[in-house]
Amino acid sequence: MTGSAIEANGLGMTYGRKRGWALRDCSFRLPAGRVCALVGPNGAGKSTLLSLAAGLLRPSEGSVRVLGTDPGEARTRIAYVSQDKPLYPQLTVTDTLWAGRELNPATWDREAADRIAGPLPQDAKVRTLSGGQRTRLALALALGKRPELMLLDEPMADLDPLARHQLMGVLMAEAAEHATTIVMSSHILTELEGSCDYLLLVDGGQVRLGGESDDIVAAHAVVTGQVRDLAPHTVVESRTTGRQLTALVRKEGPVDPAAWDVTEPSLEELLLAHLRSPQAPPLLTPSATGGPSRTGAAA
Repeated sequence: MTGSAIEANGLGMTYGRKRGWALRDCSFRLPAGRVCALVGPNGAGKSTLLSLAAGLLRPSEGSVRVLGTDPGEARTRIAYVSQDKPLYPQLTVTDTLWAGRELNPATWDREAADRIAGPLPQDAKVRTLSGGQRTRLALALALGKRPELMLLDEPMADLDPLARHQLMGVLMAEAAEHATTIVMSSHILTELEGSCDYLLLVDGGQVRLGGESDDIVAAHAVVTGQVRDLAPHTVVESRTTGRQLTALVRKEGPVDPAAWDVTEPSLEELLLAHLRSPQAPPLLTPSATGGPSRTGAAA
């Protein structure tokens, strides 16, 4: 699949003087067909970004386009599951799925919805369901709509580990079979590492890392040695133990193996280092900018 799923240019959102800017001068491109991890600390702007992409908010400045058009015009092609997963409490599971089918008659995929909602008590009312069961029902509605773009805000937070693993598998199969673009915010970094092929790290209202997960990881290295001069590499984070220096660096050319022990960081290790080091310069790969990388090639 070609084209952009989401494209933001100078995007900003403020909730007033007291709360300040949730996003400011946020620019990036997410190619269609990717499974994207949207990560960042609490209050970084992740939920605001998803709400803007879903067309539920209008930006205070800049623009965001979804599937090549305005988010409002693309709404029938988008499925959005928010953190609070609003559902009609008086409806049963069966009634809720019926409503999903009636509201999306042209695209409804009953098999996909049933695959997620099957374990739920079909006659139970939504208000009697546990948090994890409501999550399952909300994801069933989202998948049943057969969207081109799924926006999921902390979708697995209230699921047990087995349910998370099962539902993640369903989402990955969906992406592979139908080239559905999935954007999923989460704090469970280890879960994202094996599932997502694209990364957006939002912090301070801006995208600090953006692009293919493998390329971003490959652009960094963990180096250990006794040499103190790491030039020309960009140091993201470092620590000294005795005479030994260990640092996560963004590579600016080859790293001298005679001077350093060099290993590749895990995605979790990389993200945590950048979150602890907000002064580190941003890195967006060419696919995330639509052109040359902003701070050099991520390779």
